[in-house]
This record gives sequence, structure tokens and C-alpha cells, in this order.
Amino acid sequence: MQAEAIFTGTELLLGQIINTNAAFLSQELAKAGISIFRQVVVGDNLERIKEAIQEAGKRADLIIVCGGLGPTEDDLTREALAGALGLPLEENPSAREHIIRFFSLRDRPMPPQNLKQALFPRGAIPLDNPLGTAPGIFLEHNGKLYACLPGPPSEFRVMLTEKLLPLLQQYSTSKEIIFSRVLKITGLGESAVEEKIQDLLKGTNPTLATLASPGEIHLRITAKAKDTEAALDLIKPLEKEIRQRLKEHIFGSDGDTLEGVVGNLLTLKGLTLAVAESCTGGLLAHRLTNIPGSSAYFHQGIVAYNNKVKLQLLGVTTEILASRGAVSEEVALAMARGVRGLAGTDIGIGITGIAGPGGGTPAKPVGLVYLAIDYQGTTQVRRELFQGLREEIKWRATQSALDMLWRLLKG
Repeated sequence: MQAEAIFTGTELLLGQIINTNAAFLSQELAKAGISIFRQVVVGDNLERIKEAIQEAGKRADLIIVCGGLGPTEDDLTREALAGALGLPLEENPSAREHIIRFFSLRDRPMPPQNLKQALFPRGAIPLDNPLGTAPGIFLEHNGKLYACLPGPPSEFRVMLTEKLLPLLQQYSTSKEIIFSRVLKITGLGESAVEEKIQDLLKGTNPTLATLASPGEIHLRITAKAKDTEAALDLIKPLEKEIRQRLKEHIFGSDGDTLEGVVGNLLTLKGLTLAVAESCTGGLLAHRLTNIPGSSAYFHQGIVAYNNKVKLQLLGVTTEILASRGAVSEEVALAMARGVRGLAGTDIGIGITGIAGPGGGTPAKPVGLVYLAIDYQGTTQVRRELFQGLREEIKWRATQSALDMLWRLLKG
């Protein structure tokens, strides 16, 4: 079964919200063995949505429209689907009952315009929405399948996985699923990774692709097979070969994060940590404390943005600041030692740098960052020169700090 997806909403075209539904849809369809060949974003315009549906119907077996099922004037999906297929809109009794019950259970008056959500193209059936007022729409017409799902991500995900995909099983003739394993790499750039695995990129089943992410490279291994177990059997030999070639740089797979892997190692070794940050403004502490249970190992974070804080709390001396400057190896080391001593932890990390866009000089350009670790009195420093905008430099600096810590702990 071949699918196309149409995402409606002017806010998507303007970049005002991120289309997380697109990634989730592709992942879930792949698991179900449904190939999605095209995704289209259309603004809130009736004729353009109709045209997108008609064009998709010429190519695909399954057309999924996301968004535009609300009760307002710019919610146009049901009208567009009916118009694209030349079908009248009719009120669906069970959809009407769902909408009335939704408001009744919450002891809220129902605005009359909400009954618009009970209008369906003739022959369509509703998909239950346990989280909102808008039922989904499912229609089989002239040998094609059409599904309309609500735009809010929580409603979209539940309706897709619990209502639409089980319904599609009776229509699917595919006996295969598509399964992917993602290996995550730190400390190497995309070209360096590709150089080590160039000969492995030409396979057909499984396939291998490189994906660049801020501060990381992801390698996606994808196999088609009759079930997950068979797909894993295809993936394992290739995964083993990749791990042998890149073993010093692979920190995890699939849903792993570098901060999560570091947290697991700190917990396993019974070690504690404190961080002192300047240019990253607390981002490293934020990432570390995003991990559930991080209070077992993370004790303290200091944002020493002003030099007075470096002097008063972290033991950075006026002599070092005068002779080496705030962005220097010596200051990063002093910050790591100072925060470790202040917090009484096993490990201290110090970060200082220039995130930009201003503040750089020929000797110390924007993107220059020094990172230091004090591990029970043993220290190491890394100098980095990052490219990118301010937020990218901050993220890459924290990624480099986590990379240093990961290598220290696993070593």
C-alpha cells in the first residue's frame, strides 16, 4: 500500500509551529508496512486542499489528511474532501452524539458551531476521538482510502495508532514491515563517519543512511521483512560491522540521549557531579537534569556569566583573568575545580566561551569554547571552535562537555 499525507494549516507554512505529526506518521506507517512517498503542506484554503487531495488520489492508495477538523471557519478538511470527491456532506448521528456527550461530561455548554464536526462526506465513517471533539473521517471511494485526522498532536497520535492503523490492516496486502535501528555517534563529523562506512552505504536490504543532528551523527539501518524479528536478523550483521568500525564513538541507539547515557554511567559508578557554566548559560545543567533520577548524581549548577561570580564563588583569580582572559583554558580549569570543591562532588565541569554573535576578536573568535573536567583532582581541558548561530554554539558546547564526560566514565 502506497500512502501520501497532506498536512493543512497556514501556521505550518509560516513556520509558527513545528510539524511533529509528520515524523510520527512516517514512523508508524513504516512499522505497519505502508510506504509513504510524499508529504504536502497546504494552507487553510479550500481550493488548494481540494487540489492536493485530488492530486494525491491519482498516485496513492491511501490519502491521509491531517488537521482542519475543528469547528471554525478555517477548518476546511471535511468540505475539501467532499468537494474533491464530488460527494455531499451529511450529518453523522454517532459523530453528533460524540460531540454532545463530550461537552455534557465536562458540564460545559456546547457552542452550536461544534456540530459542524459531525458533517461527513457521504459514505464516510467516524474514527473515535477520546481526547477531543473532532471525530476522524474514514472513507473508501473508487478503490482509494481516505483518512482525515485531527491536528493536535495528542489527538492525532491516539487516533492514528488506536483507530486508523488497526482499521487499515484489513485493506493491506503487504506481508512485510519496515523496521529501523539508529546508531548514535559523538565526536566525529559526518564526512569522517562516511569515510569509515562508505562501502556499507550501497546495500539494498538492509539500507544504511547517515543523518546529521546537532553535535551528533545518526546512522539509520532499515530492513524490510515479514516481522520485527526477521528484520532484526537482517540488521544485526550490518550493525555489528558498524560497531566494530566506530566503537569508540557510538554512545547509544534509537531513543538514547548522550545525557541519559552519561547519567546511567554516573549512577552505575556511584559518582556525583557539579557544573559551572558561562557561555552555555545553564544549558548543560538543564540537559543533565532532564533525565529522571538525576538528583542521585547531579548536585549543583552555577551560571557564572559575570566575572564577579567566577571570582567570588569559583576561585578564579584576578591574575588569571587579567593575564589569560575569561575565555581561556586556565579559567575553565579554575571553574571546574571551584564548582567541584564548592559542591563536594566527585566531578566538576567548567565551560567558558564566546557564543556570539558579538564579542569575538581575531585572537578569540566567536565560537571559541574551553571545557574542563576535574575528576577527583585529575583534570583535562578541551579547546573547541564551533560554527553556527548563538544557540547552535551553546548546544554544541554542552554536547562536547557530555562527550568528554562520557569518554572519561566509560574509559
